[in-house]
Amino acid sequence: MGGLTICKITDGVILLDDLIGKLSTNTTGAVVMFNGIVRGLTLKDFPLETTQIEYEAYRPMAEKKMYQVAEEIRTRWPEVESIAIIQRVGIMAPGTPTVTIACSAAHRNTGVFDAARYGIDRLKEVVPIWKKESSVNGEKWVEGVYFPKPDDVE
Repeated sequence: MGGLTICKITDGVILLDDLIGKLSTNTTGAVVMFNGIVRGLTLKDFPLETTQIEYEAYRPMAEKKMYQVAEEIRTRWPEVESIAIIQRVGIMAPGTPTVTIACSAAHRNTGVFDAARYGIDRLKEVVPIWKKESSVNGEKWVEGVYFPKPDDVE
């Protein structure tokens, strides 16, 4: 059925080499990762120089929703072997990795690229994680699209 599933909120460093080792089995030929990094400069409507980002999450609810996303990946891409969804919380400087989505499979052409992309997109949609951006101009909480439902936490 599926391999290992790792879903967690952490305040520690995300160790990518260790994670690849955990997701790999004797049949693994591909591990695809998306790693989100704190930007130092955002060039959207106007340039914004970020001094730090702070992420917060209610761990039980966030991790439950992460497992939901992992199950969605397994349903859509049954050849994916192992999945990791890891979000770092706390205060982080530009250049710091903040989130990792990783999917492993026997081959690169089994949907692992699409599965990892889906994982980060769904994390942003359904996992309750709050982000405060601090810049030279002040700080603000960034609005997300997720609103919890009563059954999201047991």
